[in-house]
Amino acid sequence: MTWLAAFRAARWRPLILGLMASLFFAVTFVANEVVSRTGGSWAWNAPLRYFLTLPVLFAYVAWKGRVGALFQSFRRDFWRWTAYGTVGFGLFYAPLCLANAYGPAWLVAGVWQVTIVCGVVLTPWLSAPGPDGRRARIPARELVTSLGIVAGAMLMEMADASQMSWRRAALCAVSLLVAATAYPAGNRLAMRAYAGAFDPLERMLGMTLGSLPFWIAWSSASTALVGWPTLRQIFGALLVAVCSGVIATALFFRATDMARQSPSELAAVEATQAGEVVFALVLEFAVIPGDRVGWLGAVGLATVVVGLLVHGLAMAARPVSSEGGE
Repeated sequence: MTWLAAFRAARWRPLILGLMASLFFAVTFVANEVVSRTGGSWAWNAPLRYFLTLPVLFAYVAWKGRVGALFQSFRRDFWRWTAYGTVGFGLFYAPLCLANAYGPAWLVAGVWQVTIVCGVVLTPWLSAPGPDGRRARIPARELVTSLGIVAGAMLMEMADASQMSWRRAALCAVSLLVAATAYPAGNRLAMRAYAGAFDPLERMLGMTLGSLPFWIAWSSASTALVGWPTLRQIFGALLVAVCSGVIATALFFRATDMARQSPSELAAVEATQAGEVVFALVLEFAVIPGDRVGWLGAVGLATVVVGLLVHGLAMAARPVSSEGGE
């Protein structure tokens, strides 16, 4: 069996895809910080990402010959697609960009890990009822492990966060809490409604179209308040659109699709987002001069890695879900 065949058959394949997604997601935090440091307004980072992602996704869906089917669904379920896109993309990325304007990339990436716990806690309300009509319960073991991962991420942030004012820290925290709740909510609701009908990239196009009213209103307000975006900011947004808006989101949606039959596996996949802390830290130190992490941050980093390993080993020990390896 080749390494590729072994990867495709492995039970932990969703975790690997989730970790790959976290690497590309980390580009978002670093690119947004670079743009903020070079004079670009955070208010334009969010709409530009989705405006630039739209033609890429449309080209893919057109190449597959699925535009007609998606548009038919969009016309039939306009308000549902709009709600999922506004929550999963609009209320996720706009607050995240605001938080990114008030803290370094690795700090924001670390606090963002509260989304892992949000995803686990939301399980009973966002999962489809089982054959007996009962909703899934919160997976206790995955919740404990996820809380451990978040605790490790918090340790990484303590030194840097202490240098922020209370006002900036509170604004950053509230923005991240909104984003961390909206992202798993929008993703899971859209997955529950359309996972069998559309693949991840097709679903992303539907959600992006649904988020356009939000982004048009947002960009109109941004133009009035801060003017038009700079050329450098547009190039930065294009990098984010490709790395995070297309590659990372597609990988993550695919991983969650594969694990959607099991709340505990889904929680483990969402926990791979903790890898963003490590990747953002490495990328920021490579691109932006800054202080290195001290011993407390190193302990936090080790806690995150151990938590991810626990999730991975727990998934590998379980029987393969009905989703299988594909």
